[in-house]
Amino acid sequence: MEYLDFELPIKEINDQLSKCQVIGDESEIDVTDTCEQLEEKLIKTKEEIYGNLTPWQRVQLSRHPSRPYTLDYINAICGDSFLELHGDRNVRDDKAMIGGLGKIKDQSFMFIGTQKGYNTTTRKYRNFGMANPEGYRKALRLMKSAEKFGIPIVSFVDTPGAYPGLEAEERGQGEAIARNIYEMLSIKVPIIVVIIGEGASGGALGIGVGDHIAMLENTWYSVISPESCSSILWRSWEYKEHAADALKLTANDMKKSKLIDKIVKEPLGGAHYDRETTFSTVTSEILKTYKALDKLTIADLIDQRRAKFETMGVFNE
Repeated sequence: MEYLDFELPIKEINDQLSKCQVIGDESEIDVTDTCEQLEEKLIKTKEEIYGNLTPWQRVQLSRHPSRPYTLDYINAICGDSFLELHGDRNVRDDKAMIGGLGKIKDQSFMFIGTQKGYNTTTRKYRNFGMANPEGYRKALRLMKSAEKFGIPIVSFVDTPGAYPGLEAEERGQGEAIARNIYEMLSIKVPIIVVIIGEGASGGALGIGVGDHIAMLENTWYSVISPESCSSILWRSWEYKEHAADALKLTANDMKKSKLIDKIVKEPLGGAHYDRETTFSTVTSEILKTYKALDKLTIADLIDQRRAKFETMGVFNE
């Protein structure tokens, strides 16, 4: 288990608990009471730390290297039923954007999402979760296929942003994202969006337009990352914590601003502490949301989706 800076008190207690258990196993000394006291202290420390997280600490948790990624969710939710589909039928298959058909129980879904890597090799292979224009065009192609066959769509968002390289701009990065946003407002099947990690800028919006948008508790959603915001405003990354607070990018901030519909609770410490519980919670949220959306007519579905986004940012003085 890797620990973040603010989690070091938890690491210290875990180390003490491990040593205590080793002493009990290798000697005749009864350490039961000591271990129980350490376990109680561990629980209290976790509750204190994770119950008072700052926006920047939540950003750090959303990037935790042990946190489950899109394919982890899909494989856990669908099992062997997932069939990945490839290519935008124009340039190439973007490895940062994955998609395909899968089932939850007896219901088919088209799953789409940005995928990060687990080590240096796979991070490079997945382009660090930053999709190129062909990735967004692949996603749109799959969504259009889902629409044709009446299959609901689930979109998992976890990206530091769309790839900002020169070649991506040459191939129409901005147009690809704008096209997705435009088309997703009119797709005639339910679209369920779940932000499972980072939701940055247009890279997230390109697959983030939906009827129901949910954020896991320790994720963030914003037009810019705290580091980039800090570098623009203060010419340094040193103020990233201040930027994270000012951007109002946490799930609670998004819910208060009515930019998302639901905050999905995570296990104490984050999704990576108890993956199975997280997968089960997300699965239940998808099925519950789909059952509610499936009751709407196509006209009502599209009208409500458009109204949701048209009213964002509107306020009365």
